[in-house]
Amino acid sequence: MIDTNLEMTDKIGYLLFKKGIIDSAVLEKALAAKANDKGKIKRNLAQILVQDFNYDHDTIFREVAILYAFRELEINPDEIPQRRIEAIKQMMNDTNEQLKNQMLEHKIIPFMYDDRMKDKLILAAIDPTDRNIPKVAFGLQAKKYEVVYIKKKDFERLIQIVLPPENVYLKAMEEVAPEIEIEREESTLDEEELDAEINKSALINLVEGALLEGVRRGASDVHFIPRAGNKTEINFRIDGKLQVWHVQENTLPEAVVAVVKDRSKGMDRFEREKAQDGFIQRDIDGNIIRFRVSVLPMVGTELKNKFESVVIRILDDRKVIRDIDKLGLAGYAKEVFLKAINQPQGMVILTGPTGSGKSTTLVAALYQVIDPSVNVLTVEDPVEYVIEGARQLKIGYKMNFEQAIRSILRHDPDIVLVGEMRDKETAEVAIKLANTGHLTFSTLHTNDAPSAVARLYKMGIEPFLIAYAINLIVAQRLVRRLCPDCKKKVANFDESVMRAAGLNIAEWRNYVVYEPKGCDKCNKTGYKGRLAIHEALYFTKEIREIIVRSGIEVDEEKIRLQAKKEGMLNLREAGLEKVKLGLTSIEEVIASTSEG
Repeated sequence: MIDTNLEMTDKIGYLLFKKGIIDSAVLEKALAAKANDKGKIKRNLAQILVQDFNYDHDTIFREVAILYAFRELEINPDEIPQRRIEAIKQMMNDTNEQLKNQMLEHKIIPFMYDDRMKDKLILAAIDPTDRNIPKVAFGLQAKKYEVVYIKKKDFERLIQIVLPPENVYLKAMEEVAPEIEIEREESTLDEEELDAEINKSALINLVEGALLEGVRRGASDVHFIPRAGNKTEINFRIDGKLQVWHVQENTLPEAVVAVVKDRSKGMDRFEREKAQDGFIQRDIDGNIIRFRVSVLPMVGTELKNKFESVVIRILDDRKVIRDIDKLGLAGYAKEVFLKAINQPQGMVILTGPTGSGKSTTLVAALYQVIDPSVNVLTVEDPVEYVIEGARQLKIGYKMNFEQAIRSILRHDPDIVLVGEMRDKETAEVAIKLANTGHLTFSTLHTNDAPSAVARLYKMGIEPFLIAYAINLIVAQRLVRRLCPDCKKKVANFDESVMRAAGLNIAEWRNYVVYEPKGCDKCNKTGYKGRLAIHEALYFTKEIREIIVRSGIEVDEEKIRLQAKKEGMLNLREAGLEKVKLGLTSIEEVIASTSEG
């Protein structure tokens, strides 16, 4: 039984119990732990629940903040203006190391001085009851201060922005003496010479440093490109564009590639004539990050070189979107997408080029329909993201993609994700699944939604199967998002651009439209992050009839016109809607889409 005097003895425990966040058994154990706490500083019940009972920090301390009337600091750290970030950084760097470490250890940050009371410092803390807060305020020489509650994840992201962690590998590289260029006369590569090059240089630090920096900068890929004259160029793909990050000079390109192969699983350092695929896994800033490594032999200008190109895809599970509202779906596209994925059977197909975010959208869709009552199977080659609640089949030399697809029907599935319909056999099995009572998700490489119908038809799939197995086809593109810190209003439209895109300048003057400018936060590009635009072809009765009546070939134009009547926007129109919302620029949409 819970003590009737609990409210008097422990307000936090009483509140959490009354709200159903903890039960009576946990409360009794936590109170016993509090009574027996041997630490120098006695912990309160909230601290004990988080530290000893593994309760979610923010769930507990939000209630603590409400109980003691601490204001919550509701922020998106990535949208804080640069001048505020610089002010926080200066306040933290102007203190001594001991105080700075105390703030980092106890997760307390000097956020700003109050606008109304200039001498009052606002201190944000993940635990507003922490007894170290007065010491921090004293150390910062604050005459007055207010404590506000900040969510743990917001604090951690804010600290990452204000005090980005050092790249220890790059620091170690700087401490290595300059390298001496090796001249090669012979036509074959001397393996001993290569070992010497790897050992004497800081190449391990360079490769590890590139992986670390790529993750921290939000890159999707890291490219190692060999160049003539013993150079290797390292590029990051950020927001869809390649940017040079580092040029390694006076080092054999083969040595750089050899280090990448040595750091990867499933690669042979001595094989330089064929394509290889490998895998790397690292713990970066407390998160497990996976890297998919692709090595391809390439032609160099110097015949004595055996050059290879390396591309490393960064697979960061933190980027997985589970909330469908964050996909950028809007209007008709969102309405029919939700309708299609909530059908008990049928197929949802995502189309678009490589890197257009198809997998991200499909995974978000899966998370809407996964629950313990359904068997969700995925066949992907390779598997990019781990999907909780799904059984992801392992493709390897003993079971290839085609074998897995054929076997899936015997594994009692409810919902199936087929990574890509690469050929007639895969498409037929996927369509068969959709036609026999399974909800099926897959992707195709086509330019728009109506052309996906024609592609399946040309693969040899029967028109009636296409018409009645598919619920929805969504074409998707990613466009760069304007940097919120520096985007500026368009004063004068570029007539040639508007004319070429068939846009009426007089009409567009009625909208507030923005264009890129460039600042430190967006690396002078004017863009930061990306967003998806969608063309959604929902299979209505009329669309199905057009497909069934197809003769020698599918009439894409007829499908397109009927879909537009029903509310479908093509990719360009969908992109221009995002322009009207101030999220991207006209030029970016025009560059990423074709006229519909």
